Amino acid sequence: MKRITLTLALLLGLAVSAQSTWKSDPAHSKVGFGITHLMISEVEGHFGEFDITATATDTFEDAEFTVDIKTTSIDTDNSRRDDHLRSDDFFAAEKHPAITFKSTGYEKTGDKTFKLTGDLTMHGTTKPVTLDGKVNGIITDQRSQKLKAGLKITGTVNRLEFGVGGETPTLGDEVAITINLEMAQQ
Repeated sequence: MKRITLTLALLLGLAVSAQSTWKSDPAHSKVGFGITHLMISEVEGHFGEFDITATATDTFEDAEFTVDIKTTSIDTDNSRRDDHLRSDDFFAAEKHPAITFKSTGYEKTGDKTFKLTGDLTMHGTTKPVTLDGKVNGIITDQRSQKLKAGLKITGTVNRLEFGVGGETPTLGDEVAITINLEMAQQ
């Protein structure tokens, strides 16, 4: 009985130690979004400053994510619109300098797909969200000899639930999120 308990403890220790830290490579990653404008077109943008860290296995399973996005780094290719989005009318970037996400659950849904649940905080409001994820691939980087993973995470949030902007016929309520990541194992 002691031998079985010891074996199980060792196996559990190996499973826990198989988790490692992964960091996003900002030069090869993008945090993007899209929103309907005038009910006829979609305006896209991205945030240029972000930090995304994950703890996951070598096959990027059982991942836990922490995300920090700087609201002042919003970029929609229109400086006047970007300034308006940073204002109190939308993100209130001075009062709320970051959008954060902390995962609370991971569910494998396919060979390379998963559901990621967590708490999203935006404009001072925290709500649970569920995002869809896909592992595009994992390779060993020839230079660093460390693992790199490519991921795509998508989802939709209702901006009004977070107090971002008011009700208006010119903007859709739903915001599509697309995060393309290249993560490097640390």
